[in-house]
Amino acid sequence: MTSKNPKVDSVLRHEQHWRDEFETLRSIVLDCQLTEELKWYQPCYTFQNKNIVLIHGFKEYCALLFFKGALLKDAKGILIQQTENVQAARQIRFTNVREIVTMKPTLKAYIQEAIEVEKAGRKVKLKKTADFKIPDEFQTKLDEIPALKTAFRALTPGRQKGYILHFSQPKQSKTRQARIERCMQQIFKGKGLND
Repeated sequence: MTSKNPKVDSVLRHEQHWRDEFETLRSIVLDCQLTEELKWYQPCYTFQNKNIVLIHGFKEYCALLFFKGALLKDAKGILIQQTENVQAARQIRFTNVREIVTMKPTLKAYIQEAIEVEKAGRKVKLKKTADFKIPDEFQTKLDEIPALKTAFRALTPGRQKGYILHFSQPKQSKTRQARIERCMQQIFKGKGLND
């Protein structure tokens, strides 16, 4: 078993809802010879400085997230894509310790497969920004304001994608337009949605 990271100990001491589940997952993952780190305030496990899995909790479930889960075979059909826009990561979700204990051999097998994927240097083929549909309301603004189009094109692909997804989420055109209006100054400044 790999050694525990004191930073993770500290975070888990303060976890109220999923503490037992996190500790159980932690023990399984550490038994797979991964290095324990704290990233994004979550227990994260790496192999040769590459992220393999992360333990995180939500209101309804906790999960073991595989960073390159899209490349795993998923023989048991248990990997879940969080949202349609998540490209690489996949989760295995739990609601209690009993589920985790029952799945221990399967979890270890999936973790070992994820390590092998990393050793092989495999990469998830990610969609390019151009593959995402720009909402009509934003396309109209880009056509109307050439400086906005120039500023948007100057953004990094990740920032462009962030805006496209943010503008696409609302069902109503009025809400999409309002989001675009609110974000235009950020785009002109060359900043991303959360900068």
